Amino acid sequence: MEKRRIVTLIAAVFILTATVVFAAGSGENEEAQYPKGNLDFVAPGGAGGGWDLTIRTTAKVLKDTGLVKVSMPVRNNPGAGGSVHLTSLQEVKGTARTITVYSPPLILTNLNGTTEYSYNDVTPLARLIADYAVYVVAADSPYKTMNDVMTALKKDIKSVKIGGNSSVGSMDHIQFLIMAKAVGIKNLKEIDYVSFDESGSAQVLGGHIDLFSTGLSEVLGLIESRDLRALAQSSDHRVGEGIIAEISTCQEQGIDATFVNWRGIFGPPEMPEYAVSYWRDIFAKMVKTDEWKAARKTNGWDDAYLDGPDFKTFLGEVNEEYKGVLSDIGMLN
Repeated sequence: MEKRRIVTLIAAVFILTATVVFAAGSGENEEAQYPKGNLDFVAPGGAGGGWDLTIRTTAKVLKDTGLVKVSMPVRNNPGAGGSVHLTSLQEVKGTARTITVYSPPLILTNLNGTTEYSYNDVTPLARLIADYAVYVVAADSPYKTMNDVMTALKKDIKSVKIGGNSSVGSMDHIQFLIMAKAVGIKNLKEIDYVSFDESGSAQVLGGHIDLFSTGLSEVLGLIESRDLRALAQSSDHRVGEGIIAEISTCQEQGIDATFVNWRGIFGPPEMPEYAVSYWRDIFAKMVKTDEWKAARKTNGWDDAYLDGPDFKTFLGEVNEEYKGVLSDIGMLN
């Protein structure tokens, strides 16, 4: 009986050891083969928006340059200014397959109380570009400049209806209020702002709103076709080429304020270190390619590359900056 117990114990130890070795080997194999199978590239907003354009452009450049060999299908997971997808990312914590893009709403939606999650609940991989706000109206709008809009608001705060694709208190809203605050408008909360998930350009074209506050790259085609007229953009310098380069800055119109829409790439929270290292290396190489430089030029994007650790430091800094902005306009949660 004692001999049988010893044999059984030895067998159990052998099975446990084999299981541990197999599990460790599986992890090492997964790391060695990464990435394998389809990746999951996600835009947290609707088709045609700035996040959508950025993640699709990134996937295309990675494929065209051969930097990534596996399939990178892109899907959209819109809602609540990116907060719906941010919640979804918590469900894949610790995994390595999902790659997504975010910009200031990642921070703003947390500070304004839309979501409990923040930049601390994702894995920063690389900041890629700087885009800028643009303030557009329909081609037949009576407003010709940003100062026309501001003058109208000063006379009657309800006379101009503003729209954006982000939620109240998030980027498209804030980037307009910053300009209104700069010209001395006090009752910022009373400005009518309507949030759309993805159809803001259609709303301004249809006359349902007077001005659409958005990202420059998001309405590039409609500006070039002259269906929309750009009143101003939020950089401190002219950007892009052709008709885009003709768009004056708010500063040129005497509005002493700017707004930078940075965009970066993230993984899920607690992304495995081997995947983080892989993507940091890939994006460092991608931003140097001719294909990426051409894409930036086409879309009017400024180079704003930061590697993962520096990007995380930057996010902490802008979190404090945005707190100040939201506090100034009475929207800090």
